Amino acid sequence: MQGLVSLFQAAVFFGTVIMFGCIGEILTEKAGNLNLGVPGIMYLGGISSLTAVFIYEGSTPEPNPVICVLLAMVAAFLGGALGGLIYAVLTISLRTNQNVTGLALSIFGSGVANFFGGSLNTLAGRFEQIAVPVTSAAFRKTPPFLSGLGIVGKLFFSYGFMVYLAIILAVICQYFLHHTRGGLNLRTVGENPQAADAAGIDVTKNKYLAICLGAGISGFGGAYYVMDYIKGTWANDGSIEKLGWLAVALVIFTAWRPKAAIWGAYLFGVLYWMYLYIPGLTRASQEIFKMLPYVVTILVLVITSLKNSREKQPPASLGLSYFREER
Repeated sequence: MQGLVSLFQAAVFFGTVIMFGCIGEILTEKAGNLNLGVPGIMYLGGISSLTAVFIYEGSTPEPNPVICVLLAMVAAFLGGALGGLIYAVLTISLRTNQNVTGLALSIFGSGVANFFGGSLNTLAGRFEQIAVPVTSAAFRKTPPFLSGLGIVGKLFFSYGFMVYLAIILAVICQYFLHHTRGGLNLRTVGENPQAADAAGIDVTKNKYLAICLGAGISGFGGAYYVMDYIKGTWANDGSIEKLGWLAVALVIFTAWRPKAAIWGAYLFGVLYWMYLYIPGLTRASQEIFKMLPYVVTILVLVITSLKNSREKQPPASLGLSYFREER
């Protein structure tokens, strides 16, 4: 039983990172833009939050945990949104290739983040390891009284606030896309920008807002990884990049439905970490288990293609640039 509880907890921690990236990318793709720069955007969100609170904690004798959290969240959102803005300018205004631009953004984001992360580690002192203990402790603080409810507390209430924030954002995003006029306009832009333009919907404005907002949400994934997952440090091991690509895979797995990202992210976490709880596996077998989320995504693609269900297909104009004069 303890092994199952540990596996579930590991899946929640792991899944929360990619859930933020998935929600943000769903918003972006619903507007018709395929942003493969999610790993780079998560990097930018993570390093932005870490830099902001490192400066604050280092310059304040007694840092306020609330200010630390707010500063980290705002910095993460702005860092991610800035990456989204770069992508939006290039793909919407300049009409560059979306696939190439997204890949370039991933490389750019990881390079910038690791450069500044290494610099911060150097500034941290003789141990060459940055740490923001006050902020990290605030992010990892569990709900009072609830986390001590035995196995129920361990399963559902032994996490920091960002785990619950990710679930709330998934529900809000689902409601926005399917039950509001703004969400209908956004989906129309993604399905048929020509028809949306003819109906008086500002295609460019909707695309810019969706991309920047989605990138800001993806930036939260980087902040959660840095502040909660690795406890307020920085690691140049490429883990954020791997999680960013899993977030992109999760978008396909969920068939562009934000609410499905909740259970889908945790399922990816279970599949990824299952090898730790199966005795007798060789190193090669462990690597096969780490491939399972991608294998499952491919199977979902095959099944949905065979069924040809319109509800589970990507937006019709996904990846295609729109230029009003070419209508």
